[in-house]
Amino acid sequence: MARLEYQKIAPEGFLSFRNVLRYVGKSKLPETLVQLIYLRVSQINNCPYCIDLHWQEATKAGEDGRKLNALSTWQDTPFFSKKERAALAWAEAVTLLVDQNMMEELFVLAREHFSEKELVDLTFAAAQMNAFNRVAIAFHTKPTA
Repeated sequence: MARLEYQKIAPEGFLSFRNVLRYVGKSKLPETLVQLIYLRVSQINNCPYCIDLHWQEATKAGEDGRKLNALSTWQDTPFFSKKERAALAWAEAVTLLVDQNMMEELFVLAREHFSEKELVDLTFAAAQMNAFNRVAIAFHTKPTA
């Protein structure tokens, strides 16, 4: 239960937020990759509701449980492809807003694996999940048991 039911209080605003996620869902990015990004961004932001939700969604999309368990240490495990590593590094940079030099290096790495459109969509996914995390955390949205 959240301290405010923001979805009901401001349904138009909530639907506007969700439209970006719907757009990303229609992109050419694989659903498992999108869910990894959503989950990793939510882990960084410590959003309990979003972590639970996107773990479930990643599982439904067919992502391996072992990979999901290792997501917080993705850099040190062998479970992630080069493309996934590039996406995770980029999503973390967008979330943490790393220094400009590091952002340039990660952009170059991401462009090795993603088209311009895919990279824009990946950036929208990370940015919008950050926004959703902030709303869920602000209103203490918790997963249900």
